[in-house]
Amino acid sequence: MMAAWPARAVELSASQAELYSSVSIFPPTANSMTVCYGFVCRRREILDFTPADRNALTQILSSGHASAIAERAAVQKAVIWFDRRMGPVIGTNKRVAKADFRYFDDKHNYDCWDITRNTTSLLLVLQEWGLFKYHTVGNPHYRGNALVLQTPHNTAVLIDRATKVEWVVDLWPRGYLQPPDVMTLEKWITED
Repeated sequence: MMAAWPARAVELSASQAELYSSVSIFPPTANSMTVCYGFVCRRREILDFTPADRNALTQILSSGHASAIAERAAVQKAVIWFDRRMGPVIGTNKRVAKADFRYFDDKHNYDCWDITRNTTSLLLVLQEWGLFKYHTVGNPHYRGNALVLQTPHNTAVLIDRATKVEWVVDLWPRGYLQPPDVMTLEKWITED
């Protein structure tokens, strides 16, 4: 009798791999991902993708096959799906926009590091499933400049295959079930 082999992790860049090694979790596979919450992944839950999950995400992403713009809109819907799927399981259905340690409610919230890890993981799974036509998953990006009172923040990134423009997918500034910000990295860097 053959033993079941663990699913192999998706291929990662060094920056993507650092998202996982920095908090001692396994990278996502085509079958599962670690969901981080509680600020800097202090709390964790494994999301094992069911056939129903894969079907739902495939349908969501298929609505984006017309263009790169449509695919980014579908990615927003996939991130909302993730929020709805995991919120009741881990309690983040009570989460607030822009949560950090000052909210004293880590068990119901994600900080931007958690959001970056979770969104990047979801995007990598979708990429592994072959659901992206116009984009690839890029390296997470950081911003922050105390000299101009811009607070530190990071986000997941998609790269448009044709134009090479980097697009952020940032759920942190939004509350539960609100669509993540999707904008060019160039614009995102100037936001606060």
